[in-house]
Amino acid sequence: METVKIKINGIEVEAPKNSTILTAAKSIGINIPTLCHLNIGSIGFINNHASCRMCVVEVNGNENLYPSCETKVQEGMEIITNSTELMHVRKTVLELLLSNHPKECLTCSKSGECELQTLAQEFKIKDIRFEGEQSTYRIDNSPAIIRDIDKCIMCRRCETMCNSIQTCNILHAVNRGFESVVAPTHEKDLEDTGCTFCGQCVAVCPVGALHERDYTWDVVEALANKKKKVIVQVAPAVRVALGEEFGLEPGTDVTGKIVSALRMMGFDYVFDTNFAADLTIMEEATELKKRVEGYLAKDPDVKLPILTSCCPAWVKFIEHNYPDMLDIPSSAKSPQQMFSVVAKEIWAKDMGVDRNDLVVVSVMPCLAKKYEASREEFSKNGNPDTDISISTRELAELIKQKGFNFTNLPDSEFDAPYGTSSGAADIFGRTGGVIEAATRTAYEWITGNELEKVDFEQLRGLEGIRIAEVPELQIEGSAFRIGIAHGLGAARELLDKIKSGEEVVHAIEIMACKGGCIGGGGQPYHHGNFEIIKKRFEGIQAIDNGKELRKSHENPYIKQLYEKHLGEPMSHKAHELLHTKYFARKKN
Repeated sequence: METVKIKINGIEVEAPKNSTILTAAKSIGINIPTLCHLNIGSIGFINNHASCRMCVVEVNGNENLYPSCETKVQEGMEIITNSTELMHVRKTVLELLLSNHPKECLTCSKSGECELQTLAQEFKIKDIRFEGEQSTYRIDNSPAIIRDIDKCIMCRRCETMCNSIQTCNILHAVNRGFESVVAPTHEKDLEDTGCTFCGQCVAVCPVGALHERDYTWDVVEALANKKKKVIVQVAPAVRVALGEEFGLEPGTDVTGKIVSALRMMGFDYVFDTNFAADLTIMEEATELKKRVEGYLAKDPDVKLPILTSCCPAWVKFIEHNYPDMLDIPSSAKSPQQMFSVVAKEIWAKDMGVDRNDLVVVSVMPCLAKKYEASREEFSKNGNPDTDISISTRELAELIKQKGFNFTNLPDSEFDAPYGTSSGAADIFGRTGGVIEAATRTAYEWITGNELEKVDFEQLRGLEGIRIAEVPELQIEGSAFRIGIAHGLGAARELLDKIKSGEEVVHAIEIMACKGGCIGGGGQPYHHGNFEIIKKRFEGIQAIDNGKELRKSHENPYIKQLYEKHLGEPMSHKAHELLHTKYFARKKN
């Protein structure tokens, strides 16, 4: 690696050529404050608009100040990061930002996590010298994401995430001067665009300009309503991330404590979305088997590859961007929606409860699940299958409001019958997990042989796109090929390669968020530290490794559900309850 020699605050540093001053300073422990900059190098995300000017430094004694986040090091540079003049400039920049920022810190959704707030505290700003007109914009309320643009500081992180990483191209800097704002084209509401509600813009916003729609009070009101029976389901990725909100290491499995907390809140039953993940595999693996059989029989109506369809952000992405491929995704609903419809159409009847008197709450790592719950096709006579979906962060808020000492709670078990699951269901929470779970079942159903080694390690990893072969499964004498992508930009790249014929695969798994659900937009903020995502990945895998039951089709309660109510996978009843259809939507 070619390097250059520079001095930072009088300290000699050898830095990689073409690296930035900011990176070089960090390498020797010198902190330069930033707001717009965000570098998640492991996923190729660098926001380098240099719009906030908080990170300016002095270079070679020049009068001009240089933004360290985008200025490249050069041989012989002498850099000052901490002069009195720089401290004054940075404080002035902060005061100017704060002068056009709502003073709602106590009630802001980002309070305590706000980077602008943190810098104001570090710089001991008690008074703001500048007064004048403040920006005023309407609030954009969608079922999943709220845009409160009065709080926008034009860092443009969301724009970079939406356009460069997710390739959704929804958010852009529009207007000029005082009217500048990051917004959809023509300043439309998010609901009127091709937004997938993945929530990654929310995950990188340093202030409260973008945040999830909060349904915590809806949960409180439902629990207080004595006329309603309220049940809850918990997604797999939640259990390896929630502990971070209470000081535990990322990846710590807090399943038992979550169950205890929810039961203490007053939920009538606490169930596991994992049960429905096993149910999803029963349907998806059957669909895969039927498609493989039809493909081998040269049925012109059968198409491969099959696409997994558990991620609602991914589903909306393909509806907008690849409407010509809508016959390829599996028609199986997501685990959230499978659980909810089974709860309302089967469990409620078994319990003698009218579906209109049953409230189904889901705890999800994903903001798109809020949008998914609101989709018209997932309701009956106006009564939604999933009534309320809250994020991992919202659950943490409820636990804190209740005053529970979370880390000291005892471990409890989920309620039967929808609380038993296989390890295959747990790995739904990470990239590659859904297709690995499906492969464990599909292998046995297609070959008729027992699968002794359930770990398909070639399907695991954190590369954006992975193409893996499963030699145990053969298609016309060749190994079964699987494409895996996480992040919508990677999904677009993979689909384009498949459409052009550059890649040939038999099955595809796509998750909208980097890392899969463990990196969802509703998870505790990781502030660009991708090591946190890796630890959650390891935590999910450890749960799977530790389970005696690791194949979805061996779940005894799943077998019981089919015997009593559904008949067999892909039956008429199963199709009626557990499958859906997709809709071509306008391109962005």
